[in-house]
Amino acid sequence: MRKHVLLQLLDQSLETNCLHFEQNGQRQSVGRRSRPGGLANDDLTVVVHRPRFFDRVIAAGNLGLGESYMDGDFEVRGGQLHEFLSILLINRLDRALRARPLAAARIALSQLLYRLRGKASNVKRHYDIGIDLFRNFLDPTLSYSCGYLKDPNDSLQQMQINKIDRICRKLRLQPGQRLLDIGCGFGGLLIHAAQCYGVSGVGVTLSRDHCRFGNQEIEQQGLADRIQIHYQDFNEVRGSYDRVVSVGMMEHVPRAEYRRYFGKIHQALNADGIALVHAIGTNAERNRHDPFIQKYIFPSSNQPRLSEIALQLEQHGFAIADVENMVRHYGHTVRHWLKNFQQNYSRLDHSHYDRRFKRMWEYYLHCGIAAAFYSNSTLYQVLFYKNTAADMPLRRV
Repeated sequence: MRKHVLLQLLDQSLETNCLHFEQNGQRQSVGRRSRPGGLANDDLTVVVHRPRFFDRVIAAGNLGLGESYMDGDFEVRGGQLHEFLSILLINRLDRALRARPLAAARIALSQLLYRLRGKASNVKRHYDIGIDLFRNFLDPTLSYSCGYLKDPNDSLQQMQINKIDRICRKLRLQPGQRLLDIGCGFGGLLIHAAQCYGVSGVGVTLSRDHCRFGNQEIEQQGLADRIQIHYQDFNEVRGSYDRVVSVGMMEHVPRAEYRRYFGKIHQALNADGIALVHAIGTNAERNRHDPFIQKYIFPSSNQPRLSEIALQLEQHGFAIADVENMVRHYGHTVRHWLKNFQQNYSRLDHSHYDRRFKRMWEYYLHCGIAAAFYSNSTLYQVLFYKNTAADMPLRRV
């Protein structure tokens, strides 16, 4: 029944591509052959190993799809998993469902029955993710945020250097200035800013691993007298700074604390200060949290709308100098992360990072690629000045 409902919905909704489903040696095709706006791949085949795949997808959407992948209920042949996810995104199945009340009613009934039987667990499986994982899929700077592609052949490390240096130039860093990095990660931006632009500064993080290993790297680079990382909440920051940067942090700030977050930036900046916020966001009217990401990767995370960021900047009296959407660069960044993770997984402790974790992490990265190219996700860099009368460059760096 649920197999029929899902395949019928896909057949009616896929306007740009054809998908094939194979189960027990039997093959069924849904959708249309490739059309403008779709992927140039009509060979993608979803091989279903367990019939519960259809139940889980109908009952829990992307969460059910992700958990099915984690448990080996299906695999993709003739292409990549992110291509399959991209086809679903391109054809906007959520809108297609709303336009078909009968199909929506059938799926709603299936979801209710599924929950009543207790098959959809809300218990999150916790992993104590260690530094070894990051070292095996990130670049040597350990930058866990979107890089910037200048040349198609740029390596992941070059993309991250491009990103970091571009932020430094947007901030117009000068020797002797003090820089505050809110949510600094392992300190890669602070280190680059100190080495290449002569600044001093402080980074704050709520990750003990980031703080410990970041400060070790700072010490090895001979910069401990100029920059430090503190294990500290951003609300506890004290002091005055010439520049403030926050990369990949706002996504983890609850909406109720947006005012406090931008208020802290305002408080920390001196009168002529400049700040930049870099955050994954959304173009959607409503922020619908992805249940897979919320459960397994980033619990309680947000995707801020540009209007929410702009409202806070306006209310705090900042002058918005530049807004850039870099989301396509994020897709290229995550392609590198996925390749590195798959190539280096054999180096990890499989008693800690077991097969289910491997498939969970792969699914997360495939989702990131698909979302960056085909969803309403965004990645904003917003540059703003405390002094509304400050001199501003006539062009973007």
